[in-house]
Amino acid sequence: MSTLTVTTWSLEQTSPNDLRSATAPEGDVRVVRAEVPSPEFSRFLYASVGGDIRWTDRLGWTYARWQEYLARPGVETWVALDRGTPAGYVELDPADDGVVEIAYFGLIPAFRGRRIGGHLLSYGTARAWDLADRWPGLAQTKRVWLHTCSKDGEHAMDNYLRRGFRLFDTKVEEEPDVPTPGPWAGAQPA
Repeated sequence: MSTLTVTTWSLEQTSPNDLRSATAPEGDVRVVRAEVPSPEFSRFLYASVGGDIRWTDRLGWTYARWQEYLARPGVETWVALDRGTPAGYVELDPADDGVVEIAYFGLIPAFRGRRIGGHLLSYGTARAWDLADRWPGLAQTKRVWLHTCSKDGEHAMDNYLRRGFRLFDTKVEEEPDVPTPGPWAGAQPA
């Protein structure tokens, strides 16, 4: 099996004052929380956003694994809707110590380049900072972090930096070059 060299950058904010919000895009774009944990919907978002940029780590998850993960206190999925159609998402995953990871963030390919990404990242990061307000028992957020890699979209890193995230770690590793099936096996964009 062939491999590919992947650079992974980890970025963080250590205060809500670090967040630099993007302007909301024109038109009917809203960001809403998917309040009912749904393995089907979360897998759809994961595969639809990551299908062309080689997101593979969750493709083998069973329904039960998705359900278990989504049911954890504080795990939230925020979805950008463009005129009611899912355009992308941001997934928050808190730890017990007040650290919240933006586990996944991105747009479905057809919605990229429309200024939705900066707005969605701003909104999702703000929700990471106020996560404990919605989840009694969670520690107040003291740090929000994420990672991006050389497989992600060409504008990802720039978007994170413009939103006020700072680089704190870089790793270069070889990974198996695994093809992704796109949103569902056998279906590829035309």
